[in-house]
Formats: sequence, C-alpha cells, structure tokens
Amino acid sequence: MSNSIKVFSPSTVANVGCGYDVLGFALDGIGEEMVVTELSDDKMVILENDKFDLPLKPDKNVASVAAQALLDAAGIKKGYSFAFDKQIHPGSGMGTSASSSAGAVFAVNELIGRPFNTHQLVEFAMEGERMLSGKAHADNVAPNLLGGFTLVRAYGPLDVLQLPTPDNMYVAIVHPQVVVKTTDAKRMLKQTVKLDQAVAQWGNVGGLVSGLYESDFGLIGRSMEDHIVEPVRKLLIPLYDEVKAKALEEGAIGCSIAGSGPSIFAFAEGKATAEKIKASMQAIYDEVGILAYTYLSKIGTEGVRVL
Repeated sequence: MSNSIKVFSPSTVANVGCGYDVLGFALDGIGEEMVVTELSDDKMVILENDKFDLPLKPDKNVASVAAQALLDAAGIKKGYSFAFDKQIHPGSGMGTSASSSAGAVFAVNELIGRPFNTHQLVEFAMEGERMLSGKAHADNVAPNLLGGFTLVRAYGPLDVLQLPTPDNMYVAIVHPQVVVKTTDAKRMLKQTVKLDQAVAQWGNVGGLVSGLYESDFGLIGRSMEDHIVEPVRKLLIPLYDEVKAKALEEGAIGCSIAGSGPSIFAFAEGKATAEKIKASMQAIYDEVGILAYTYLSKIGTEGVRVL
C-alpha cells in the first residue's frame, strides 16, 4: 500500500440563499489539490505554502484536525504531512477550509485501507469546521465529499441527502478581493428569528428542493429568497445589491451570497447566459477599481477524488 496520495477536493457553495447551514453544492473542476504523505512518527505536519498564509500548527489547521479525528476513531497512531495547492483564496465564501478538511479525511482514509464510508467521513471533516468556526457544520463538507447538491436534514444524528440538479444549470461566481471571516459573519446573525420569517424560509427551502427535483428554474429562483441571513451579511460585501440586480437583469435564475461571502453566486440556465452574468458582475467591480475574480461552473457531480 502506498504511503502517499494526491487528491482533488472541489470548492463548494453553501447556504444557497434560503438554506443556511443545510444546503450546499460542489463546483466542477474548481478547488484544491492536496498531497498527503505518511510519516515515520505520529506527528502531523503542515507544509508551508507559497500562495497563501495557512496555519502551520497542527491544532490550528483544519486538515490535520479533521484527519486526527478520523485516526482517533480508528484507534490508529500515525503521522502525516499535508501539502496544499489551492486555486481559491481562503476567506472567499467558497468552502476553502471545507475542501481542506474533506480532502484530508478522504486521503487518510484511503491510506489506511478505507475503514470508513463517505457519510462517516463527513462527520470527521466537520471537526475541522468546528475548530475554525466554533460549530461543526456540514453544508460545505457534505458536497465536498459526496459531490453534487446536498441537504443536511439533521445534525443529531447527522442525516445528509443528495439532491438532483437540472442538466443545464450553471453557476457564475464573482469574488471581490475583500476578506470576510466565517467567525465574524456568523457572529452578526441573531440567535432567534421572527415566526413569519421562519415560515417564509421553510417554504423557500421546500420550494428549492422541489425545483431541483422538477428542473423548474422559475421555482428554483423564487425559492432562493433569504429572509434571515442575506439582509445582514450583505453589509460586509461591497456593491452587493448592485451586483445582484445586474445578475438578475442579465437573466440569472437567482443570486445570493456564497457561504459567508464575500463571493456572490448566480444560477443560470445555459452556459451562454452564465457567461453574460459573470462578465456583468466583473464589470461592476472593475468600474470602481475593486479587484475581483470570476468563475464559471456546472454543479460538480464528483466529490473528493484521487488524482
């Protein structure tokens, strides 16, 4: 059995408008590569990265924390090094921490003979998210590992469902280069919501799931309305309202904040429409001199995989 493995872990978008902490989807071909190598002792080592300033202490890095949770559950004492090649800047709202957590547990599970199934790996990856944000949420790591579009029905015990997506649905994403930390974005949210807001949100989650099953783009778009999180978090994102309005004007099915932000995503029917939306979102930031990167993708059907 090899003592080293290289994996690809996709970027993800969580919340999807109405589904705070329960909905998420994987991107296709956008993410990070990770090389995990077994060491001669039981230490975890995070290798330095030329692109990004990642935490080097094993107890502060999501990958090593998640991997250690898996090893503890397996009763195995081994050490590993982790080398990352990320396409997306941390703090983007595109699941960069989750991709590392998910990639790490997938890789280590492969190296020790696959004692755990994919749904169990989700729970270990959640421990990396717990260390980072204070909460073991699965809305990113679930699509990371399972691929596609996922719904976290419950957390105790964890129950994750995979949802279908229309074949011709694309996503355009713009990432303005400002940093929004997940911990800060979560701190802004109220711990209680009004009943009428909750009722509207429940209806939208149900509508979005139904729209995905029926490939009903109109229903998907109407159901993405967020009454709870978006009104608060959009204040952290420059020109959010302008970008959203322009995306909808250019034919977006729906548009919302990617995860904690600052990235903004929009669904579109067809690649050509998605390209127009992507260009229009980029243009808004170009006009005011804010550096922004854009991405175009289908929903990624594959989760973490061996390269």
